[in-house]
Amino acid sequence: MTDGRLTHGGTTSDGLRAVAVRVAVVLGTFAVVGAIAGVVWEWLWTPPLGIVYRGEWLFEPAGPDYAFSGTGWYVVVALAAGLITALVLGWVLVSGELTTLAAVLVGSVLAGWLMFTVGHTLGPPDPRPLAAAKDDLERLPSDLRVATDDPDGASYSLTSSAFVAFPLGSTLGLVLVWFTTRGRRVRGVDPGPAG
Repeated sequence: MTDGRLTHGGTTSDGLRAVAVRVAVVLGTFAVVGAIAGVVWEWLWTPPLGIVYRGEWLFEPAGPDYAFSGTGWYVVVALAAGLITALVLGWVLVSGELTTLAAVLVGSVLAGWLMFTVGHTLGPPDPRPLAAAKDDLERLPSDLRVATDDPDGASYSLTSSAFVAFPLGSTLGLVLVWFTTRGRRVRGVDPGPAG
């Protein structure tokens, strides 16, 4: 029979409470950072222009470099935001590495989705449906999106490798903190339970 105690002196409910708080802090932090990253993404991006021809919107001039700017800025901002956020969280949350890692992975996917949603919402509307009501050779800006296999491309889906940027940056941030700051534990900081 157990007496409801953990090996570090706290009760089981204290351990679960600590895990819940750690997860909430990580998820909340990534949600805020993801929304801010979406604003930054939209602010850095310059919408490429296209023209309307026979009711369809086309890039003008055409080319992958014009269509790629949204994807490129998404990757840059998401990698940087994920890296910095995970560095800070990995430094502050000294114990519970497994819980922190799981929460960071879930939180970084949430942040990537929020970044896309906020940035896409703040950017210009999708010109494809607008083109039907416009005159030929009228110029319309592109909407903010990432390159995907989905022809619609406006919805967040895992068909674009760009959406790996936030989790990749976050994982790299945790690895950097955990493998380069081992000295904090050696100097006597009690890490507590690993979960």
